[in-house]
Amino acid sequence: MKSMKMAVVCANGKAGRLIVEKAVERGIEVTAIVREENRSSAQNVIQKDLFSLVPEYLAGFDAVIDAFGAWTPETLPQHSSSLKHLCDLLSGTGIRLLVVGGAGSLYVSPDHTTRVMDGPDFPEAFGPLAGSMGLALDELRKRGDVRWTYLSPACDFRADGGETGKYLFGGEELFLNAKGESVISYADYASAMIEEAINGSHIRERISVIEA
Repeated sequence: MKSMKMAVVCANGKAGRLIVEKAVERGIEVTAIVREENRSSAQNVIQKDLFSLVPEYLAGFDAVIDAFGAWTPETLPQHSSSLKHLCDLLSGTGIRLLVVGGAGSLYVSPDHTTRVMDGPDFPEAFGPLAGSMGLALDELRKRGDVRWTYLSPACDFRADGGETGKYLFGGEELFLNAKGESVISYADYASAMIEEAINGSHIRERISVIEA
């Protein structure tokens, strides 16, 4: 069986570096796509801005993981524009695109009309970020030409949380573990992302993951 080849876009970010690390641990040949000097453990590097990528750079990969993040008001629209660009590059290729998503767009009503971000207790400061990521997901859902998977983390997404190695996959709705929590560390999320890349079949679906 041939080894899997994977590219991680924005591999220098906190989530990106951990995703690379978990992929390398699983024996995957990883290429980091970064604007600056590579700070991940990837074996190969493409030093390019995401928006400067052309189809040739992504040819030959089994999967591309999008770990792009934008946090300032002026860059938030890039959640949509960056994802559109990657989709356009991968259109019709059959290469999987796995997206590091947000939790704000998870549904909290059975009829999928109310999301986490719509609730009265959702922190106002995170509203613009959740809204921009939710819009990007809405646009992604329209892409029937790309084999995408969108992985939402738990509501409490802990950058410095400990790694448990135990997590649960869910669907479009917010769900809780046996402790009544929606929490996951970046490290466990990264492991779950790689598991989905290797074994998953959730094509053109948004799924979610929490700590068990």
